[in-house]
Amino acid sequence: MSDVTTRVADATGNWVDTHAPSWSRPYLRLSRFDRPIGSWLLLMPCWWSAALAAGIAHDASQLWLVIALFFIGAFVMRGAGCTWNDITDRDLDAKVERTRSRPIPAGQVSVPQALAWLVLQALIGLAVLLQFNRFAIMTGIASLIIVAIYPFMKRITWWPQAVLGLAFSWGALMGFAVTLGRIDLTALVLYAGSIAWVIGYDTIYAHQDAEDDALIGVKSTARLFGAATHRALAVFYALAVVLIGVALALGGARWPAWLGLIAFAAHLVWQIRRLDIGDPALCKRVFHSNRDAGLLLFAGLLVDAVMRAN
Repeated sequence: MSDVTTRVADATGNWVDTHAPSWSRPYLRLSRFDRPIGSWLLLMPCWWSAALAAGIAHDASQLWLVIALFFIGAFVMRGAGCTWNDITDRDLDAKVERTRSRPIPAGQVSVPQALAWLVLQALIGLAVLLQFNRFAIMTGIASLIIVAIYPFMKRITWWPQAVLGLAFSWGALMGFAVTLGRIDLTALVLYAGSIAWVIGYDTIYAHQDAEDDALIGVKSTARLFGAATHRALAVFYALAVVLIGVALALGGARWPAWLGLIAFAAHLVWQIRRLDIGDPALCKRVFHSNRDAGLLLFAGLLVDAVMRAN
C-alpha cells in the first residue's frame, strides 16, 4: 500500500489534500470529491428538468426539496460511477501520465476496498432515490445500465462521449419523472439537447489525454475529430441550444428561461473561440467552465418556475 497522502497529478491544492483525514483521502479521490466538476455537470440536467417541470406544473412548492435531493444524489452517484470507472480502468490508468497517480493504480486502495466504497455510495444514492415516486425510482434505476457499460466504450467505439451523454443527461428525464410522474416529449427533447452538450464538453476534456490515448489505443471523439474539433463543437453546441430551446417552447417557458438559454449559448460560443486543443491546461479550464454555462441556464429556468407558480 503506497502513501495515501500522495496527490493525484491533476488534482492538487484541493480540500481533500489539505484538510481531509489521511485515511479517507484515497476514497474521496476515487469519488472525485477533490475534483467535483463532474458532479456539477451531472447535476445540471437534473436541476434544469426539475425547474422546467415545476414551471409546467405551475407548482414550485416541492422544487427546493427536489433541488436539494438532486444535489446529494448527483454527488454520491457521480462518486459511485467514478469508483466503478477506476476499477474497470485500473490497467489503462496505470499507462497514462495524468491518471497513473489515481488511488487504485497508485496502490493506495485495493480493488475489494474500492468495491466496498462503491456499494456504500450506491446505497446512499438509493436512499435519496427512495424519497421519490415509484416511476421516478424505476427511471433512476434504469440509468445504471448505461453507467455500468460506459467505462468499456472507449475500447470499442470512437464515440464514448455519446454514451457518457446518455448517462450524464439522465437527470433531464428525472426532473419530469419526479415532478410530473411522466416522461413526455419535452423531457426527451431536453435530454437530447443535454446529450449534445455533453458530447461537446467531454470532447474538450478528452483532448487532455489525446496523445496518451493514441499510444494505448483508447478511442474518443477528441481523437476522431482531431483538427476539426472546433467545427464539431460548433455543431454539437448549436444542436444543444436548438434542442433545449425546443424543449423550452414545448414547456411553455417564459422570458427568464429564454434569457438563461441566451446566456448559455453565449458561453458555449466563448468556449469554442477560446479553445486551443494543443494546450491541455486550457482544455481543462474551458471544460470546467461548463458548470457556469449550466448554472446560467438553470438560473433562468428557476426564475421562470417561480414566476409561473405565483
